Amino acid sequence: MSVLQEIVQDVRVDLAAREMLVDLAALEAAVATTAPPLDAVAALRGDTVRVIAEIKRRSPAKGPLAAIDDPAGLAEAYVAGGAAAVSVLTEPRRFDGSLADLTAVRAAVRVPVLRKDFIVSPYQLWEARAFGADLVLLIVAALGQAELEALLREATELGMTTLIEAHDAEEVRRAVDAGARVVGINARNLNTLEVDPGVFATLAALVPDDVVRVAESGVRVPADVSAYRDAGAAAVLVGETLVTSADPRATVTALVAAGRRPAGVAR
Repeated sequence: MSVLQEIVQDVRVDLAAREMLVDLAALEAAVATTAPPLDAVAALRGDTVRVIAEIKRRSPAKGPLAAIDDPAGLAEAYVAGGAAAVSVLTEPRRFDGSLADLTAVRAAVRVPVLRKDFIVSPYQLWEARAFGADLVLLIVAALGQAELEALLREATELGMTTLIEAHDAEEVRRAVDAGARVVGINARNLNTLEVDPGVFATLAALVPDDVVRVAESGVRVPADVSAYRDAGAAAVLVGETLVTSADPRATVTALVAAGRRPAGVAR
């Protein structure tokens, strides 16, 4: 069983437990009183590679990364540094995340907020919207094509943007066929957990120009953002580098500066 399969198996167990505590009708009622989602597609386009800055305490690849006692404060620092969006890990077992983190970040910033989790059910989409998410992550490798398309449609009906994550050419094709407006290309191999930044350049060419390309994994220094920019990225998603930085705000600012494009060039 792959790492992804193990994670998804556990996610389904935790999901069933939450469904026993809070039914879908309660989430629907909460969504009805929640402010409309922000336009994430617009936020991820511009003359500079946009930085999606992540709240991430640990990972299966690296183990513990940062305690992050104040996710809202960290999100505020990210935005002050120029982040265009904030990603919040909500998976508890391997990432030490929670929906409470999502709520705290949503209340603290006025940029799009991504619920980053392993979404396999419409219930999780309603959770995401009820807790304030503007974007949700859908991982192609975790879903059949019919599931992917159904979840994308439902997320869109809820007003959210979907970041569709792909790892190889076939997954990029499936994301595009599903109607993705934002495609994330993850340079991390799901089997070995190793990162190969060159994967982005290869796969980005398969994504239509009207689709927002997001580079995921592999950003350690500003030069990595410049390289992704030159390979066609509209945005980069950065976690470990930021949460382990002594000055997350300054680090975001440096990454944003490195992604600036020549005048008149936008993605």
